[in-house]
Formats: sequence, structure tokens, C-alpha cells
Amino acid sequence: MVLCGCTVGPDFVRPSKPAIDHYSVGTDPKVTVPVNGQSQRFNVDAELVQDWWRLFKSSELDSLINTELEKTPTLAAALASLKQSEANLNAGKGVFFPQLETDYSFARQRITSSRLGIEGSATVFNLHTLSGSVSYVLDVFGGERRMVEGLAAQVDGQHALVRATYLSLIGNIINTSIAEAAYRAQVETTERLIALQRQQLDLVETQAKAGLISTSDVLAVRTQLAANEAVLPTIWQRQTAALDLLATLLGNSPAEAKIPKLSLANISLPTDIPVSLPSNLVRQRPDILLAESNLHLASAQVGIATAALFPTFTLSGTYGGESPQFGNLSNPNNRFWSIGPNVTFPVFQGGSGWYQKKAAEAAYEAALAKYRQTVLAGFAQVADTLHALTHDAEIAAARQQTFDLAQETLELMDANHSAGLVADQNSLVARQQMETARIAMIDAVTQRYQDTVALYVALGGGWWNSLPKEDLLRSSSSRGQTDTSKTTIRKDERP
Repeated sequence: MVLCGCTVGPDFVRPSKPAIDHYSVGTDPKVTVPVNGQSQRFNVDAELVQDWWRLFKSSELDSLINTELEKTPTLAAALASLKQSEANLNAGKGVFFPQLETDYSFARQRITSSRLGIEGSATVFNLHTLSGSVSYVLDVFGGERRMVEGLAAQVDGQHALVRATYLSLIGNIINTSIAEAAYRAQVETTERLIALQRQQLDLVETQAKAGLISTSDVLAVRTQLAANEAVLPTIWQRQTAALDLLATLLGNSPAEAKIPKLSLANISLPTDIPVSLPSNLVRQRPDILLAESNLHLASAQVGIATAALFPTFTLSGTYGGESPQFGNLSNPNNRFWSIGPNVTFPVFQGGSGWYQKKAAEAAYEAALAKYRQTVLAGFAQVADTLHALTHDAEIAAARQQTFDLAQETLELMDANHSAGLVADQNSLVARQQMETARIAMIDAVTQRYQDTVALYVALGGGWWNSLPKEDLLRSSSSRGQTDTSKTTIRKDERP
């Protein structure tokens, strides 16, 4: 019964799942506005796959994600921290086993007879000591078990941190790749627009020389041309910055990276998007699981501080021999031994132990508040992304309609121009309007792709579908018991 003992402090229980079934008003599953044959459905019954980026059906994106991402500095640091926490846990478990030690010492000593209370000359001699000892901590009040429980919570937290780092890295790689492709498409479109405006400028300058139009008309065309020529370097700079960032995310220097060119036309918009219920999201998002692990650690710290208020019991034994000659250590007359328990009771510490327990309880309350805040932030992120996707579809539909109208206008202008009914300038203006509409449509399509990526990241990325069931059970077993409606700190009596 003494060996089993008891464990003081609170037994950690995972916070209960929220009972709500939607994230905010207007985020219930529905079909968004179809754009150019692409529509998205938010489906609460669909399963979030682990390799969700393959739903974009882009070989370029697949090749980027299939690189050795674990070698990137950010993910490598997270994996190293995970190994560190696992090693600390294994080291902490050593307290459950007897501690065996052996010791050998040699000393040349001079001892006076006065130490023995008699008169006489000092004695100089050699002393060899060889001993072995064994000790075992009787964890009666569970302080050591709470310590190991806290180390296990840190391992869970590092697992969640690795998943969060991996998910964030993939999301940033995909979004940066899409942004680079969009900037490249905008550069190409802007260059065509500038070329058309230069043609228009040549035309109006000729007309101005002939006295057909005023100088103000020429200045208006020059102003538009200068504005677009000023925009072009900015887009170039953003494109190169996106390439440099993408190289860094992949763990390479910008000079060494070999990045495949992604085209927006080769990306498919995922149509059936799974939307996890809030009750499932709290068990999926790595940042929420990390906050839960920190809460578990704080709970274990309360148990450690509580156990420090009670006595500690240690069983120990020592056996050895000492002799002036090393060869006589085995002589029975030179042997010594001791065995017995040791009890340490904190009689008076100025109240430090009690207040350390109160501080641990306050730290638990803070960790609980941070957990709740993390959950709320996760819900808000999903809700914002769902709203964004709905509005993205509406914006894309409007800009697609604008582009289609501009294209129809151009076709009509070209037909009239071929028939000699309209001037060259009218045809050039129609082409410019179409290219301007194309730039706006590129922005809308890009935003829709990136918000879709943001939703997959906000939902947790589907990492749990890559683990065998036994790994899932093992990863959650150390976090506590089944859900209850409330997690509380048990108030132990003042000793």
C-alpha cells in the first residue's frame, strides 16, 4: 500500500467539446456562386484528406510538396525539439526504477590523535574505499508521477507543434506558388496592355499633328501609359520576392532553388470542401492541441507543487569496504553497510511551498483561459474563411462577367473595324478594356485559390488521417480521461 501510495493534485480531464454546430451566422453549408463552371460546396459530411493539396490537381504543386520538407530549418527545428521532449520523458521515467551507484575513492590522509580525544602523534595512511549503493524513491504522494505526466504533456505539445509547423509550411508554399503564378500572369497582361497603349499613343499623336484631336487627348493617353509603366516594375518586384520566399520555404537559397513554373490555368478549384464541426475542430487543429497540452502541463505542475507540501520517503542501502591496501578490501573486517528509510518532512518554509501551489493553480487558470482563447480564434478563422470563399465566388462571378462583356465588345469592335465602321482607336481601346478586365479577374481567381488553401489550413490539414488508429489512441492516451463538462482544480486541505 505504501508503494502504491496516492497522487495528490488534480487529475487532468480534457476540456469538453463545444455543443455548437456552426461557426457564425451565414456559415451554414451551402453551394457558392458558380464561376466559369467552378463551384464549391461546403460539406460537413466529407472527410478532410491528409494530402488535401492534391485536390488542386497541379503536378507543380505536388512536386513542391514532395520535396524533403523535413530538411527545411523551421521544420527541422520542430522535429529536433520533439526528439528532445521524448528524450526528457524517457529520462524522467527513470525515477520509477531503483537507482544503483558504485563508487571508488583513494586518499592519503593525515589524522591527529586529538580528533579521537587522546594524546599522541599524527597518523599518515592511505585509504581505499569501494562501495555500492541502491536507493528508491517511494512516490507516496505522486510528485514524481506528476512530473512524468508533465513531461508526457510536453511531448504531446511538441507533436502538435510539429504538425502546426508542417501545416503552416505547406500552406505558405502553396499560397506563395499561387501568388508567383498570379504575378507572372499580371506581368504578361500588363505588358500587352502597355503595348496596346503605345500603339494608341502613336495613333493619337498622328491625329494631333493632323489637327484632328486636341493635345489634351494625347496627354490623357500618355498619362495612362505612364501609370501602367510605373506599375509593371512593382509587379516584377513582387514576383521575384515570391520566388525568393518560395526558395526559402523549401530550404534553399534563392540562387540554388529550382522551382517549377506554376500556371493558374493548370490549377483546379476543389469543388467539395469538407467543413468539420466545431466539436471536431478542437480535436484537429494543432494549435488547439498545443494549447491543450500546455493546459495538461499546468495541471501536472499543480500536482507537483501539492506533493511538495507532503513528506518524501526514500529507501536506501550501501555496502562496501575500505582498507589502507587495495587488496584487503574484500577482508570481512573491512566491510561496512547500511540500510534504512529516509523521511523528509517540510516543517516550516515560511509559506513558500503553499504559495508555490497557489501560483501553480493560477498558472493553470491562465493556461485554461489561453486554451479557450485559442479555440475561439480557431472558430473565428474558419468562419472568416467560409465568409471569404462565399464573397470570393461572388466577386469572381462579377469580374468574369465584366471580362466576358469586354470580350464581346472587342469582337463587335473587330467586326465593325473590318467593315470600316469604326476607327482603329476604338478597337485599341476595346482591347485595353479587355486586358484591364483580365487583370481584375486574375486577382479574383487568385484570391479564391488562396482562401481555399486557408480553409484547409484552418480546419487542421487532415493530419489525423495519416496516422494508424493505434497511434491516434496512443497520442491521446496521455492527455487524460474522457470528456466532462468542466475541468476543475481539486482543493486539497492545507497541511
